[in-house]
Amino acid sequence: MKIKWSSSPKMTEEEATAEQLTRAGWLYHELGLRLAALGLTLAAAVVVGVDKETEVVSVSIASSLPPLRVPVTAKWNYMSSIVYFMASNAIASSYAIVSLCFAAFAPRDNIRLVLGILDAGMVGFLLSANGACAAIGVIAREGNSHVHWNKVCDLFSTFCNRMAAAVILSLIGSSLFLFLTVLNMVKLHEKSRSR
Repeated sequence: MKIKWSSSPKMTEEEATAEQLTRAGWLYHELGLRLAALGLTLAAAVVVGVDKETEVVSVSIASSLPPLRVPVTAKWNYMSSIVYFMASNAIASSYAIVSLCFAAFAPRDNIRLVLGILDAGMVGFLLSANGACAAIGVIAREGNSHVHWNKVCDLFSTFCNRMAAAVILSLIGSSLFLFLTVLNMVKLHEKSRSR
């Protein structure tokens, strides 16, 4: 006696339409998340790139002399961690543009797997930059009495507030990349179960 393995029954027209709508819904959600991640990381890079503040500081050389008034500027490229933060957000926004194109025009499973892996890499990349920038921000805001570093944000409050806003934008952008990673893995898992 021969056993015949039957293939899965064909989908009805209603089921096929429902699957197409689900696939389109996933695609629209993914494209929306990628577009939002692009906007947030690009905004963080732009906010840091234009962040600059100049203040006049009184410096006393000797107690018998009047203090000198010296202009001091705070700019993003003076600290290596802030340069790393800006570069990582620029790279993440560039990646978001490329991944947006691949997700929109080549939504195949192998592309989806590669995008999921790269999205996870972007999460790590952005979180490392956010941590580095936030650590410098805490030192700038609070100072460090053990090594005699004074508070800087008391003087450059606008600069520090803009940097804090950029870190928040970048954190939200990195969480969107994390959500995209999870979304891609769930979608791949569903496809593997249906085969």
